[in-house]
Amino acid sequence: MIGIGILGTGSVFTGGYLPQIERIARQGRVEIRAVYDILSGRKTEVAERLGVDPSVQSAEALIDRDDVDLVCVLTSMNEHGPLSIAALQAGKHVLVEKPMATSLAEAKKMVELAAEARSYLVCAPHVLMAPTFQEMHRRVREGHIGRLHLGRARYGWSGPWWGPWFYQPGGGALFDLGIYNLMTLCGFFGSVKRVTGFIGTAVPVRIVDGQTITVEADDNIHLVLDFGDCTYANLMTGFTIQRYRSPAVELYGSKGTLQLMGHDWAPEGFEQWRNDSRVWEIVPETHPNWHWTAGIDHLVDCIEKHTSPVSRPEHTYHALDVIMAARRSSEDGRTIAIDSEFPEPAFVGISRAVSDRAAHDPSAGRS
Repeated sequence: MIGIGILGTGSVFTGGYLPQIERIARQGRVEIRAVYDILSGRKTEVAERLGVDPSVQSAEALIDRDDVDLVCVLTSMNEHGPLSIAALQAGKHVLVEKPMATSLAEAKKMVELAAEARSYLVCAPHVLMAPTFQEMHRRVREGHIGRLHLGRARYGWSGPWWGPWFYQPGGGALFDLGIYNLMTLCGFFGSVKRVTGFIGTAVPVRIVDGQTITVEADDNIHLVLDFGDCTYANLMTGFTIQRYRSPAVELYGSKGTLQLMGHDWAPEGFEQWRNDSRVWEIVPETHPNWHWTAGIDHLVDCIEKHTSPVSRPEHTYHALDVIMAARRSSEDGRTIAIDSEFPEPAFVGISRAVSDRAAHDPSAGRS
């Protein structure tokens, strides 16, 4: 049985990962052994709810526990890199929420440690694992809509009213929201070769946790992505979008169009147009209970079966590289070249049973 330690017991854990972990635990595969949060009251409340020792006094103490095999890093963004590095250095498997780190130096260290160690590192977002993404990816690679020419992705809302760190250095809508669409677009198009960023703060003052704060991070973003060979996409995201009614992702090929409905982190099926059939094919969501935290299920599956995860650290490193370059682009008013690469997702070895379990277990529904 795999022992799990949780770093960060806020809403991402209680409303997101916990239902998934509890479902896997009922199968006798995992057990939460320890939790830690910088808010001691929240840590104690969650520990007592789960029936684990509430006396863990630090992240380091949790990482050092012999009964913890897998560390889930679900803290504020600035802590992702340092805590993941510490866990990898301790020989633990790691699942870390997005972004994997808030600096490229930390992210590079994580990639290197994961390559050197016998440990697994799985980084959110987990959009590549969605059955809907995989079916669309199959159709693209099989040429259903021809050669890809253009893409568009969008995800945003009016912004969180809790957690001031969303709006402080190391936070921002690009890290919190845009990274989903960026991972999805790279999954279809491959590596970004150049990026032009338009990034700013449109709402300079917000009310968070009942207090007026000055926003110090980006909340309004538009990126133009060049994938090479005259293939382009744009990405729009921010804490400045009130409502929308349009596909989350649009792919325009030489023979047709694919449109992902809902969100890439919560798909609602897709639509396909092919010039030869001259009709829209409506494909309903086949896995309505697939959850954006499905990476934990996949990681446990990989640990048990000694198989490679679909989502590799190199994928999320490339996404972070593009984000950092986009910020430089916006500051300097120029296009920035990207040197890192986004490996082609390899779905061979992913257990379809992982998706099917989530699809048919009512307790795995969206929170």
